[in-house]
Amino acid sequence: MSTILERISAIEAEMARTQKNKATAGHLGLLKARIAKLRRELITPKGGGGGTGEGFDVAKTGDARIGFVGFPSVGKSTLLSNLAGVYSEVAAYEFTTLTTVPGCIKYKGAKIQLLDLPGIIEGAKDGKGRGRQVIAVARTCSLIFIVLDVLKPLKHKKLIEHELEGFGLRLNKSPPNIVFRRKDKGGINLQTMVPQSELDLDTVKTILSEYRIHNADITLRYDANSDDLIDVVEGNRIYLPCIYILNKIDQISIEELDIIYKIPHTVPISAHHKWNFDDLLEKMWEYLKLVRIYTKPKGQLPDYGSPIVLHNERKSIEDFCNKLHRTIAKEFKYALVWGSSVKHMPQKVGKDHELNDEDVVQIVKKI
Repeated sequence: MSTILERISAIEAEMARTQKNKATAGHLGLLKARIAKLRRELITPKGGGGGTGEGFDVAKTGDARIGFVGFPSVGKSTLLSNLAGVYSEVAAYEFTTLTTVPGCIKYKGAKIQLLDLPGIIEGAKDGKGRGRQVIAVARTCSLIFIVLDVLKPLKHKKLIEHELEGFGLRLNKSPPNIVFRRKDKGGINLQTMVPQSELDLDTVKTILSEYRIHNADITLRYDANSDDLIDVVEGNRIYLPCIYILNKIDQISIEELDIIYKIPHTVPISAHHKWNFDDLLEKMWEYLKLVRIYTKPKGQLPDYGSPIVLHNERKSIEDFCNKLHRTIAKEFKYALVWGSSVKHMPQKVGKDHELNDEDVVQIVKKI
């Protein structure tokens, strides 16, 4: 492990020494690709699967999963116990929480699992502290809450982002709009839709040669940089929405709070006094992008008490059937839908129809 870390730090030192200009772009791209490969070895060590981290993997329940990430003693456990009523040990010293503590809340009919992860320290992505297991659990979440102390937020925010980025997590970003296709022969073929400031054919060839890829079609649909290309080639990056929670606002003035409110993706709260929780839950719902579908048995009123919750990207009638029970899709004839996704009430639709939030669905099976 230390040898990989030494190699990474040596490459980082070389990158710091190298001037950034057109002539060195290819060399810097090559070094970035080398670092990305070494980081992947850190995340998934070669050889057989190691033992699982004790008490880290928590069974996934509910419709969505939210991970609380932050440095020790910023109030993650207090926030979890006040939101979900789960007791996660709270004390005034650092590293109180040592394993993952799960909690569950019901919000707008959806069951949402909350995970209080142990505190991250600097160098977590390199395996310091419990960092690697913490970030590995964070990769399975549908939303990340980065909990920061409002009195020292910016330094901590940069450090945590750096640790998560080193682990292949990309926060509040969309996947790069780059088409990458391997082929058997024909060399590297690069197409650019817009003028590129950093990547040219030579740089792309240099980066891909590090991965031993010598035949590929690449289409750049926007002004991309070498990091974006490496992300696409690696293919193991996870793009997650993230909300920065600034805790302990009871210790700052109203004027400072007004400034903090203008930062994007941020919610200021006080976990101890339970201030601004409703704002946090509303933002959480907006970022999770969940769609609630109500079921309607034939000849009865819709069941508004327990909706079927789907994700915004997978909300067709077929997804709805599979969520109910996997045998329903086979017996499916058509569905009747009431709601904003249809023009008539009710409307007969097929398996491919996309549903909207709070639609009512009645499924008619083949006889």
